[in-house]
Amino acid sequence: MRFTGFLLLTLILVSCGAESGRFRIEGRFRNLNQGEFYVYSRDGAADGMDTIKVADGRFAYETDLERPATFVIVFPNFSEQAVFGEPGATATISGDVSNLKEMEIEGTADNELMTDLRMRINKLSPPEITAAVEEFVRENPLSSAAMYAVERYIIMKGTPDYGKAYELTALMIKANNANRRLAALNKQLKSLQAARKGGRPVDFRATDTDGKIVDRAMMDGKVNIVCLWASWNYDSQAMLRRIKGLKKKYGADMSVMSISVDAWAADCNAALERDSVDWPNICDGRMWDSPVISSLGLSTVPGNIVFDAKGKVIASNLTARELEEKTESILK
Repeated sequence: MRFTGFLLLTLILVSCGAESGRFRIEGRFRNLNQGEFYVYSRDGAADGMDTIKVADGRFAYETDLERPATFVIVFPNFSEQAVFGEPGATATISGDVSNLKEMEIEGTADNELMTDLRMRINKLSPPEITAAVEEFVRENPLSSAAMYAVERYIIMKGTPDYGKAYELTALMIKANNANRRLAALNKQLKSLQAARKGGRPVDFRATDTDGKIVDRAMMDGKVNIVCLWASWNYDSQAMLRRIKGLKKKYGADMSVMSISVDAWAADCNAALERDSVDWPNICDGRMWDSPVISSLGLSTVPGNIVFDAKGKVIASNLTARELEEKTESILK
């Protein structure tokens, strides 16, 4: 009788969620009947970017998963939302598509912690957000949500606070020194602090979409721009077109390189061909985990770094208008 009861319980548990070794995202949005959005993993748990189809407001996505991982959903308005996955777990999303900031994600402790933090942040000013994230990290140093919160709200904001991010990642490492990705981020933040204090960019070397090696030494204009973009982000493509106009106007006095966070080179190449962009472009398919993006400290789409002929950083993360004004003020 005991064996029968145990077997029945096992069957019930398996039927009610994702299978062991699998992770599932499911949910329903109000005010959305048909559509699609995208999902990718920031830490390599899934290859590239997958499409999630919405039918009658409902959607589902399932993938193999052997370890806890962070997935990111990209919505049609280009906003993003992290979902924390665990083997055998199901994350359930609910909300109104007209107000994605208020969506709720349940199913694991990390998702529920992150939902609570987001709801709190929605009501805070920028300085208060940093304080709220610090408090959250100190209370939950072992949570995957803590690491994501530091990346999302302290590193990926308009003006990154590398010092505070370094302090908080160091605190998390004390609680869990076996997290290699966290250790790598902490090391990177230390380098970025030093680079920004010295006004110089970190050196980089990568292969562009034409198979050619590109590095900082090749950027020898009076003004040099590295731009971060994506084929699925309209604002970043608009910035590329703005930069293209500046390049046409100033020629050799201005050097440009772009980096795409697309999962597939074919997508970024199609966008580049459409807009006739002919400067070096990097798209290694590793998205936000690309080493060149990490080494340069780029953290937003669109994003950019501007440096002079000596390699000194002039500005970073300018709007398209600010970028044009800064370039023209130097080259006029």
